Amino acid sequence: MQDLIRQAQMLQKKMATMQEELKKKVVEASAGGGMVVVKATGGQEIVEIKIDPTVVNPEDVQMLEDLVLAATNEALKKAKDMVQSEMSKLTGGLNIPGLF
Repeated sequence: MQDLIRQAQMLQKKMATMQEELKKKVVEASAGGGMVVVKATGGQEIVEIKIDPTVVNPEDVQMLEDLVLAATNEALKKAKDMVQSEMSKLTGGLNIPGLF
């Protein structure tokens, strides 16, 4: 029983370390053929948005808003997928509810 508790504690420490490392990793997503690029961390934080000047049209702000929204959502999805993939490696593929 103590061995099981020790293993759980080691897993918890490894997961905390991995979460800190993932907060530093960045994924990138784009929309509109690369006209809008968004970067996000594994901590689900948007760290950069780049907009190609040619897509900025004062008469079509809606298109720019849609591109930013699409790229942001895709970047956050990629960040979440990255975290799940890394955590899955650590847990041996077990899906532990509430963990990530």
